[in-house]
Amino acid sequence: MMNKRTRKVTPLQSQYMQQQERQEQILKRRKRGLIRRLSLFGIVAAIITISIVFTFITQSNELSKKAKEKDKLSGQLSEMKKEQKMLQQEISNLNDDDYIAKIARRDYFLSGKDEIIFNVPDKK
Repeated sequence: MMNKRTRKVTPLQSQYMQQQERQEQILKRRKRGLIRRLSLFGIVAAIITISIVFTFITQSNELSKKAKEKDKLSGQLSEMKKEQKMLQQEISNLNDDDYIAKIARRDYFLSGKDEIIFNVPDKK
């Protein structure tokens, strides 16, 4: 009895068995090729996805930097416009003779005809 269990079964060498073995080998090759193609496709898809995400994050950071810079520059622009209005007013005032006379009296203690200048000390 022991002898029957340990004895190996001899494979049949018929044409049908050979054809079945070839089909199994072809299926194994196809399956291996499918796995390789899917793996390659997965790797390519992962690389493309990572590059798209990286590009999106980089552009998002750049946009936020540009927005901050725009806010800063718009603040500077408003200050410059205020300064420009003030300087335009100063130019128009400097073309007025009465204004020039007022500044000359105040800063240089010049007097007009029949005027006397009194220098009054501060009440400190």
